[in-house]
Amino acid sequence: MNESLRIVVVAPDLAVADPTDEHAVLQADRSRALRIGLLENNFNLVATLPADVFLSERIAQLQPDLIIVDAESEARDALEHVVVATRHERRPIVMFTNDEDTSHVKDAVAAGVSAYIVAGLAPQRIRPILDVAMARFQHEQALRAELADAKTELKDRKTIDRAKGLLMQRQGLTEQAAYEKLRKTAMDKGLKLVDVAQRMLDVMDLLG
Repeated sequence: MNESLRIVVVAPDLAVADPTDEHAVLQADRSRALRIGLLENNFNLVATLPADVFLSERIAQLQPDLIIVDAESEARDALEHVVVATRHERRPIVMFTNDEDTSHVKDAVAAGVSAYIVAGLAPQRIRPILDVAMARFQHEQALRAELADAKTELKDRKTIDRAKGLLMQRQGLTEQAAYEKLRKTAMDKGLKLVDVAQRMLDVMDLLG
């Protein structure tokens, strides 16, 4: 993995208000260990942010390559903030938690989390975990792109077929002749075949 990757950690404040609150102390210690582990592995930790209403804006400004959510009891709320913040520009999300309630896992994965790690945060595990998360994210992005391309191709084919159908109906052309006419127009005007087909359909709609 490229160490120049910009990483943002979303985590609660390390300052513990009540030193007798064991849970808060443990969480702060683990969160500190995570940040130290990232630095020891030479990762570019650009910021640590709270999971609040300003998270979307801050992530948009920082443009991280990967987001780590370090959360416990408020894990679901923190994750919701991160998901909202990355809705329009997806990024790999890794979630570290000591919460052994695995009912959150399905929701987390559905929300776009690339890796959900429960406990066992040793510095030497950080790099392989992030490597796997990045690889999984890139694989999923490739699948999404393939699906989007397939949907676009299907939509384009339907548009071209509709235009051919209109030419066949109104000008008495064969399917091949209608296609050749569309293709020649596209070549003459330097346009895509689907754009010519769509323009023709728009004109036909206007003319009724």
